[in-house]
Amino acid sequence: MPREPLKVGISGVRGVVGRSMTPQIAAGWAEAFGNFVGKGPVLVGRDTRPTGEMVELAVIAGLQSVGCTPVLAGIVPTPTLLLQTATQDVMGGICITASHNPAEWNALKFIGRDGMFLDLMHSEELFDMFRQQNFRYVAEADLPIVRKLEDPLEVHWEKIRAYVDIDLIRAQGFKVAVDCCNGVGALSAVPFLRDELGCEVFPIHDTPNGRFERGAEPTPDHLTALCETTKDNGCQIGFAQDPDGDRLAIVSEQGEAIGEDYTLVFAAQQVLERHKQGPIVVNLSCGKLFEHVAKQHDVPVYRTKIGEIHVSTRMLREGSVIGGEPNGGVIIPEIHPCRDSYGGMAIILERLAHQQKTITELRDELPTYVISKKKMEIRSGEAPRLLRALRRRYEDKEINLLDGVHIDFGDHWVHVRASNTEPVMRVVAEAPSLAQADGLTEELIAFLSAPA
Repeated sequence: MPREPLKVGISGVRGVVGRSMTPQIAAGWAEAFGNFVGKGPVLVGRDTRPTGEMVELAVIAGLQSVGCTPVLAGIVPTPTLLLQTATQDVMGGICITASHNPAEWNALKFIGRDGMFLDLMHSEELFDMFRQQNFRYVAEADLPIVRKLEDPLEVHWEKIRAYVDIDLIRAQGFKVAVDCCNGVGALSAVPFLRDELGCEVFPIHDTPNGRFERGAEPTPDHLTALCETTKDNGCQIGFAQDPDGDRLAIVSEQGEAIGEDYTLVFAAQQVLERHKQGPIVVNLSCGKLFEHVAKQHDVPVYRTKIGEIHVSTRMLREGSVIGGEPNGGVIIPEIHPCRDSYGGMAIILERLAHQQKTITELRDELPTYVISKKKMEIRSGEAPRLLRALRRRYEDKEINLLDGVHIDFGDHWVHVRASNTEPVMRVVAEAPSLAQADGLTEELIAFLSAPA
């Protein structure tokens, strides 16, 4: 089987297990990270993928070999591991998850001792260290002992309890459907919704075996079963997570998957109306609804490159109170500056409790914009040529080159960029109608697919 290159970038290192992601590769990156952060404890957590235990063992070996003490958090949501890294006295953390990638993928995401993913500068330092392979190994007598982190979820739930009005949410007795994608949510989403938020919960895909019974991304086309479960059980809302629990999508009380974008929109409305005023920070692929929400509250919107760390870093710099990414990634810094489906579920249930309206009614109060998201496979190194061709074609339009090519046509826009996590080009368009948005993405994919 041919060896494929790892995807190495701001989202860590990821690849297909047995091809580009092997135990040797995982151990080597753990050695590099251990040398990067220095001797001491390093948190390690993972999702439910069947390959997770194998990769975890390789990471443990790599960390131990350079004098770092692996502290195992077990199967935990990514936002929980980030928060614990900031809370515990550790040198950093490694999250073993390929997030929304298909089951055959796995990945290592590297966390600084501040509980945030490494930024571009620190990532490049780590990458250089890995390439040089000049590691400092320890002798047998100095090999550290593996430890376990007890009750890793409690600090996360405590942060959420302190932020939202738990009593108000619990008083509603919400009926909630949740699709855990057989990921980390299969262990934590139901107890969180039931025990912390007082909901009656109707779970699906809630076996923590990492065998994805629907597409790993919580996009509308993957949520048919959740739509049926929500409607059939008279639920006020349905929630869909991705495998590592940092992304969140919503299904309405009518059993309609309304799109990941509304997750962050509803969260932004609730934070600004009921918690604190301040700037919104979102990435370049977020839609025009954020300008609408910001205008209502007289706060600015700042846009960043795609990638959680870009958004989180800008949020802290601007004093932002809410932000995230349009893939259902809600970031509330007062909980922790990372994407968090659990904080997202809590803030949206709080909004339903305050507004006493349905999800459909909340959506219908907003202007109509429709986003179409598509992707096309590309060969390694092909992205720069395609983006140059796109830039030449639309050189008379308003173009933003912050991340790929973003073209603004006034009442609609398109954004084309190479993925940080897959060998694909992502094409996103927003327009007043689905037909127009789909037409734009299809037109651009046809253009990009044409022979050079």
